[in-house]
Amino acid sequence: MPVFRARVLSPVGPREIDYWEDGVVVVEDQWITEVGPYDGLPIDEDLRPGLLTPGFVDGHVHFPQARIVGAASGPLLRWLERSVFPEEARFADVEYASAVAREFCDALARAGTTLALIYGSVHAEACQCLLEELDRRGLRAIVGPVLMDQGAPPELLRPKERALADLAALEERWRDHPRLKIAVIPRFALSCSEEMMRAAAALASERGLWVSTHISENLEECQLTRDRFSAPDYLEVYERVGLIHERTVLAHCIHLSAGEWDRVAGAGSVVAHCPDSNAFLGSGSMPIAEALSREVPLTLGSDVAAGRSLRIPTAMAYAHDNGLRTNERLDPRQLLWWGTRGGAQALGHDQVGALRVGMVADMVLHALPERIQGEEAVLASLLFDGDRPAPLRTWVGGREL
Repeated sequence: MPVFRARVLSPVGPREIDYWEDGVVVVEDQWITEVGPYDGLPIDEDLRPGLLTPGFVDGHVHFPQARIVGAASGPLLRWLERSVFPEEARFADVEYASAVAREFCDALARAGTTLALIYGSVHAEACQCLLEELDRRGLRAIVGPVLMDQGAPPELLRPKERALADLAALEERWRDHPRLKIAVIPRFALSCSEEMMRAAAALASERGLWVSTHISENLEECQLTRDRFSAPDYLEVYERVGLIHERTVLAHCIHLSAGEWDRVAGAGSVVAHCPDSNAFLGSGSMPIAEALSREVPLTLGSDVAAGRSLRIPTAMAYAHDNGLRTNERLDPRQLLWWGTRGGAQALGHDQVGALRVGMVADMVLHALPERIQGEEAVLASLLFDGDRPAPLRTWVGGREL
């Protein structure tokens, strides 16, 4: 039963946090059994002046793009053609996929990310490599092979029958895993036929799987999608095939109309806000007030490799800047919520994301100078100090990675 003494910071609600300058966290097996101000309890480790927080949640990240961070050949469709698709084609090589999986999982742990929704390769074998490495490392994730049967190089296309058979086999193999789940991930409308998306939605419904896809990221993409599918708006393309529901995570959502936002909220779908990649590819700024006013569930995504860092506090800082660009000043506590407890709840994980009695001990230890004192200063340093060192230690379910 490890007993840790440290500074402790944890979300309570979207705009409320607990903070103890001298706190204690007690872990038994994988559960937090005590948390609060230090009261003289015998300790196993004194981590002060380090800061313990919950593990971070990454709601949108691409495994087969891990080695091309910084490849600024955008905008979106040109970036996919020049940078992304050539790299993703390399994942047909299982040895290459295994090497990247090791690097990727190391990087997630170093970033303090304990739960992620991960877009895999189109290659089922590469996804299997990733799942095995996630399992070995002890991380928590929702993972799926990206589905594409058109609009990409031939070596990356998978016919509907083959792609969904591979996906179903992965789901059967990993169905009972306590930390890893399989998702249905049509890349976006321009890389999927209507038949592929309809069959993918049916599989997700039949097996109760999460769905994730991109939507309304780039104006050219939006226009091409409406034209190709003869749809009045982008969201209808997904609605008509059954992809929009309460277990759907929609990445980007920059150019949705007010009516589309109403329908996203009505369906209970989740938005993955990816402010770094939105800026880096010049796609635009998501109108965060649209999500807030409708109480749309929201998680933050690093969106590596269009995003430039796996660190979710960096995504929090970029979300703050995005808010300012769209005339919405965000409370840092709200940003922390999205990157921890709120993001976990949005992805269906109700027992992680906070340091609280009865929660699973997914935790991160941060180096923090002793001179930084008080709740506001500590939170500001965590979110906005770009030169702050990487996390020192990461635990998932009480196990140090």
